Amino acid sequence: MTLFTIRIEKIGLKDAGQCIEPYITVSVKDLNSIDLMPVQDTPVASRKEDTYVHFNVDIELQKHVEKLTKGTAVFFELKHYKPKKRFTSTKCFAFMEMDEIKPGPIVIELYKKPTDFKRKKLQLLTKKPLYLHLHQTLHED
Repeated sequence: MTLFTIRIEKIGLKDAGQCIEPYITVSVKDLNSIDLMPVQDTPVASRKEDTYVHFNVDIELQKHVEKLTKGTAVFFELKHYKPKKRFTSTKCFAFMEMDEIKPGPIVIELYKKPTDFKRKKLQLLTKKPLYLHLHQTLHED
């Protein structure tokens, strides 16, 4: 059986420096938006530089890859604090489908909120080439 670790390296945003306490919520959902494992939050980003928010955090998925059903996707929601409104807001999201799970680096596109777990009405966040940069590791259990 195969376990899967995702290193969240960085996310590209045109206003990266303005994000307050950014972090990423990682969830694994089936086609009906049902969570297949506990949702995980990364620590707050380690640094912000130019158009990137850097995380360099490993997230380990708690289920074997073989046990994930067809149509499952891993979602990454970038959240940040809005002091004027005094709450944490989702800035954008990205997702990875099962056929994208393979060892090595991957970049995935960013979409506008609200997060569409059913993946029906996706709108790219921007026309600029801004992505979520990940590195995947698969290990035999």
